[in-house]
Amino acid sequence: MSSSDWVSTSLPYLTPRPQGRGDAWSDEAAAQGRRGTQRITHAGEVPAPPAVAELLGVSGGELVVVRRRVIELDGEPCELTDTFYPVRIARGTRLAGTAKIRGGAVTLLAELGHVGVRVREDVTARAPSAGECETLRIDPDEPVLRLSRLTLDAEDRPIQLDLMTMPAHRQRLRYEIRIG
Repeated sequence: MSSSDWVSTSLPYLTPRPQGRGDAWSDEAAAQGRRGTQRITHAGEVPAPPAVAELLGVSGGELVVVRRRVIELDGEPCELTDTFYPVRIARGTRLAGTAKIRGGAVTLLAELGHVGVRVREDVTARAPSAGECETLRIDPDEPVLRLSRLTLDAEDRPIQLDLMTMPAHRQRLRYEIRIG
């Protein structure tokens, strides 16, 4: 897939879905006549790595909930996503399990009373790790994009952190900003 084949925007992934709707990724892929799926490879509590702890506003090593997923387009891996939540939000919820969440995690967060009102995204490029090469089926000389998306609630508290890794040549990220 070339960068012109797939354009990704963030907004559908930040908005709770209407009752009974699928997740944003499946719907976005279907709208383009494609099949978007995901495999959850791990879910549960883990000690927060330093960068995650800093972004979520917790102490290094403090427990957080993570959902690790391989995102696929038409059966091919196109993104690795680790989503982290403070335990005060996610412990004992479906966010801490490996089952797919109808409507997606943002919808469940809203049902639990946690609505994002501000998002900060940072995009960097780097060489992939050996594990990323294997899972994403790319060569070591193919750069990856790393998108960090921090979602904050009305009190400016972090409620979700997504760390996404995707082959750079397969993505074009689009940001639209409305002023006024």
